Amino acid sequence: MRLISACVDGIHQATERGLFDWLKEQDAEIICLQDLRAQAPELEDSPAFQLDGYFSYFFDSPTPQTNGVAIYTRQAPKAIMFGFGLNSGEDMDGRYLQADFDHTSVACLLAPEGGTDASTREVKTRFFSGLQNQMLKITRKRRNYIFCGSWQMAHRDIDVQNPESHRDESGFLAEERQWLDQLYNDIGYADAFRISNTDNDEFSWWPSGEIGDGDAWRTDTQIISKALVNQVEYAVLYKAKVFSSHTPVIVDYDLHEL
Repeated sequence: MRLISACVDGIHQATERGLFDWLKEQDAEIICLQDLRAQAPELEDSPAFQLDGYFSYFFDSPTPQTNGVAIYTRQAPKAIMFGFGLNSGEDMDGRYLQADFDHTSVACLLAPEGGTDASTREVKTRFFSGLQNQMLKITRKRRNYIFCGSWQMAHRDIDVQNPESHRDESGFLAEERQWLDQLYNDIGYADAFRISNTDNDEFSWWPSGEIGDGDAWRTDTQIISKALVNQVEYAVLYKAKVFSSHTPVIVDYDLHEL
């Protein structure tokens, strides 16, 4: 079963660059897109943003032209969840959309960027604190979870092209790397890409906007629950075609049903 995740820097631009033509060729079971920069009604009503044979779900932002996520799935989900259900609203700082199937839940998330000032960093910290609580809580459930996302942070030195230059920047702060340490080492989730690929030159995001040119980070991945660790067959960052400043993350799982 193939899952594709991609941060598109605006779905209109990515479509013009051939994103949907490429997706039609991939035979993916589920596709998760982040940073749509479009409102749900226009995406739902336009054939240009639909895929034959897929059900589509969108979660936009109340502010036009900012963030937004989408899930395309061949199999109709049992339920769709918008946000991860925090009464205090931390989950609205970014975007989170979850599709529940019989045994597996697949989430598409776009984290807040963080920025350079204290207030925007606090927004990001609040979002991830709430998300971690949610991810800890659901470990008690007898379900598989796959979180496809643009996480807006890198984990280790091998995930940043010039790590020494970015230790004091949002996205590679000590507390952000510690959050991922806790998620992987203490709570029990895993980075699906790193299960299959341990190369130290694999990056998914180029802040300059030009893939392969300049400083690069690996901030996009699929994070999975412990039960799926042995089900990862193949993972790659697709770079042959450019749709945005991020590369699609492709992971094949040895799963015959969701």
